[in-house]
Amino acid sequence: MLKYISNRGGVAPVDFETAILDGFAADGGLYVPQVLPSVSAEQLQQWKDLTYLELAFEILSLFIDRSIVSADELKELLTSAYAPFEKQGIIPLQQLKSRKDTYIMELFHGPTISFKDIGLAFLVNLVNFFLQRKGQHLSLIVATTGDTGPATAYFSAGKSNIDAWVLYPKEMITPEQERQMTSLQHANIHPFAVSNCPDGGDDLDAVISKLYDNQDFKEKLQLSSVNSINWGRVMMQTVHYFYAYLQVTDQVGEKINLSVPSGGFGNLCAGALAREMGLPIKNLLAANNKNACLQRIFSTGTFSKEALINTESSAIDILIPFNFWRYLYFKVNGDSQKIKDWMDEFKASGTLQFDPQVFACYSQGFLASSVTDEQTLALINEIYSEEGYLLDPHAAVGLGASDILTDQLGDEKLVVLATAHPAKFPETIRRALNSAELPPEATHHSIESAKKLSQKVHLCEYQVLESALIHAMQSNWELTKGL
Repeated sequence: MLKYISNRGGVAPVDFETAILDGFAADGGLYVPQVLPSVSAEQLQQWKDLTYLELAFEILSLFIDRSIVSADELKELLTSAYAPFEKQGIIPLQQLKSRKDTYIMELFHGPTISFKDIGLAFLVNLVNFFLQRKGQHLSLIVATTGDTGPATAYFSAGKSNIDAWVLYPKEMITPEQERQMTSLQHANIHPFAVSNCPDGGDDLDAVISKLYDNQDFKEKLQLSSVNSINWGRVMMQTVHYFYAYLQVTDQVGEKINLSVPSGGFGNLCAGALAREMGLPIKNLLAANNKNACLQRIFSTGTFSKEALINTESSAIDILIPFNFWRYLYFKVNGDSQKIKDWMDEFKASGTLQFDPQVFACYSQGFLASSVTDEQTLALINEIYSEEGYLLDPHAAVGLGASDILTDQLGDEKLVVLATAHPAKFPETIRRALNSAELPPEATHHSIESAKKLSQKVHLCEYQVLESALIHAMQSNWELTKGL
């Protein structure tokens, strides 16, 4: 049976179910499989004509032991998870006319119209499946910079085995993203709007880490998370890299480039692990906005936390790419002591400089660039004017970074990940198109419907967030459990 271990090395191996329900490992590390499965060229050839759901079944079966989830159960979980998606193919790809061999992979056709639906549709269903089987309840807590929260709330809504606490920095996400959380009336959904967060979502992550460190509270409330700290998110996201490759290549073995709008490195980590498994990816492009946390890591070998810059691509306004530690574990041959030492050094000092040998090892096959707001807006305007295709600001960062690095990317086909529907960012679209009126492509029925609904939300100042959360979560627990 494939076991899962912490990349910090401080806990005994666990089975897949335990890794998923725990979220964080008890030592503060991230769960990883003891052995990363390998995918051969022969397997890729056999998968060439599979649908997205069929491919997901094959890839997830490499990570999930049949004694934990049977083949029939896995198929049912996948089918039910993706039933609400609007496109039959789940993830369509659009070829641009103005760029040679360039494709936009649309990851936003789920119910909350962002790529977070891809991972969370399956993961939340999986968590609920395990909880129902065990007769247990979990308190899921996530911090969001705009997309994780709505997806977590949507897929958790009405599930009696889950309470979902979704934290977001007030006025640092769009009103449209906010309403996707606050307009849900289900009793088990608890949005927390937090004011005065100087470092945005990273501040909220720090408070969540403190709650995890509070062992009595964690155990009483059965605390867990479906942020990209959870192995299930990264595992599920590997699928769309394989799917993109099989869709755009003419023959197995051909290499492609992928440009990924990036902040926390969760999505990009999945691509990196897909390549480690054997997917023929030439370059993974870490496309940053001006916060540039990944550009520093992949261009200079520096892991550092700088002051937050609010940008048009707000979902990737992130300072600490936590999943980088998960990827790095595999690049240092599973040396958990090194990972622990580096994580502790960064926590203590706020900066870390990797030595040249480590930097050369982990940066191979990666490119990185940062894109300004001005470049983002101009590119949205350009592509819409020339092609009638509307990019959201994050896809524009992905395409803009690839434009900057065209010479280094070479002639291979390029897939740019579009991680959200433009309807979530109407003010950015108005600025980009220099128009007060939004085109039809910048609207979505779910966003319009949410505007007509009442909102419920906890309001809280960041300075008191930890104590306020403990009070609210304990009160809800005692009320719902009849204590």
